[in-house]
Amino acid sequence: MMRKIFIVIIFIFIAIQFFRPVKNISAQVSQNDIVSHYNVPDDVLHILKRACYDCHSNNTIYPWYNNIQPVAWWMADHVKVGKEEINFSEFASYEPKKQRHKLNEVIWQVKKDEMPLDSYLWIHKDAKLNETQKNAVIAWADSLQKMIALKNNLPAEEEREQEHER
Repeated sequence: MMRKIFIVIIFIFIAIQFFRPVKNISAQVSQNDIVSHYNVPDDVLHILKRACYDCHSNNTIYPWYNNIQPVAWWMADHVKVGKEEINFSEFASYEPKKQRHKLNEVIWQVKKDEMPLDSYLWIHKDAKLNETQKNAVIAWADSLQKMIALKNNLPAEEEREQEHER
């Protein structure tokens, strides 16, 4: 009986290898990419590409184990959710209020060490941000969201803080 169960499991494992999700790979930089519309200092861009872009852009660099199911399905879902939260490749397509809100979320997530995710850091040790890198990302995001708010006459800082508290 155990042998039959084992054979069925192996058969299912082999069968699912033929069902692959679409990969998040883009050959070109989107016209809505954040770097095409806003100043992103080189040090911050390097941090974003190393620690954020795999899940939060239109171009994921996949590890070898992404060719094994069900890992690829899990990663595809993870990238889909990440891009729904913030997609740096499509950032300029967001309304200014949403841009500012997303940058505010970046600040809070980095401050609270919620990004990058622990599950990402297990394999991508170099994506862990030290205090200097965190401060660089936070300062850049804060400066950019203030500039977006000023340029677009968005509510004052206090209102933004209350919005985040909700």
